[in-house]
Amino acid sequence: MTRIAVYPGSFDPITNGHLDIIERSSRIFDKIIVAVLENPEKKNPMFSVEERVDLIKRVTENIENVEVESFKGLLIDYMHKKNANVIVKGLRAMSDFEYEFQMALMNNKLDSDVETLFMMTNSKYSYVSSTSVKQVATYGGCIDDLVPENIIMDIKNKINQKKLSSR
Repeated sequence: MTRIAVYPGSFDPITNGHLDIIERSSRIFDKIIVAVLENPEKKNPMFSVEERVDLIKRVTENIENVEVESFKGLLIDYMHKKNANVIVKGLRAMSDFEYEFQMALMNNKLDSDVETLFMMTNSKYSYVSSTSVKQVATYGGCIDDLVPENIIMDIKNKINQKKLSSR
């Protein structure tokens, strides 16, 4: 039986903490699908869904059993479509756990055959979030070691584009 897991999120942008979870879970499962959520509740994303999928594909291209897609709607419906039965969620702190625990319970109510696996991110990334990366980058701070090296220029270019368009 093929063990397929889905790692869902907005990934706006993907961080080294996200990549840590992807790399580690790729050693546990036969296939990891990084599923970029098209979330209408997240206002003013930095990157479009298509751009986020592209960035994640670029930083995971050397991990053979990783696929990257976008989805909208209920995660459980997406899980069924992909014949996956494990949701991987990365945790940085207790505040993450409270929200993710509620989501895991809801997903379990919708389908009790789908399990949620919580993985603690490496402690060196425990303070890193996509939001903090965007804030630091917007104000010209150093984002080295926060995001994969090969997307730093994408982030800087996107910030410059947004600054130019807001003038």
